[in-house]
Amino acid sequence: MLYDILMAEDNSADIELTITALSEKNLANRLIVVRDGVEAIDYLECTGDYKDRKSGNPGLIMLDIKMPRMDGIEVLEYIKKDSRFKTIPVVMLTSSREDCDLHKAYELGVNAYVVKPVSFNQFMEAIRQIGIFWALLNELPPRH
Repeated sequence: MLYDILMAEDNSADIELTITALSEKNLANRLIVVRDGVEAIDYLECTGDYKDRKSGNPGLIMLDIKMPRMDGIEVLEYIKKDSRFKTIPVVMLTSSREDCDLHKAYELGVNAYVVKPVSFNQFMEAIRQIGIFWALLNELPPRH
């Protein structure tokens, strides 16, 4: 079964690179892009701009940390405290190398923390690897 991937990212270039990297691996998973943490929560809760979407959780959430309105750490905390969302795998995909962000993310239950590589080729490869593992290899719990 194909699961959607929810990506919360405010950098347009990183969004485009992610779309390209995933499509180069022919991943059929639909990528849903939101621009900040508030939109991510709206998507999960089927509220705001997403009030008419078909309910159901994504199979993976990729979160940037530094976003407007609500950052990735706040979104992660929200997700992991809610029984409806806490089993969704979450990958922090961020430029932050700050130890406090890394430790906080793992304390809150992040599944992986990936620092965005600076080089184009390394960024593309990191996204491909994330997509292959989380969308193809990882086994998700059954949906209810």
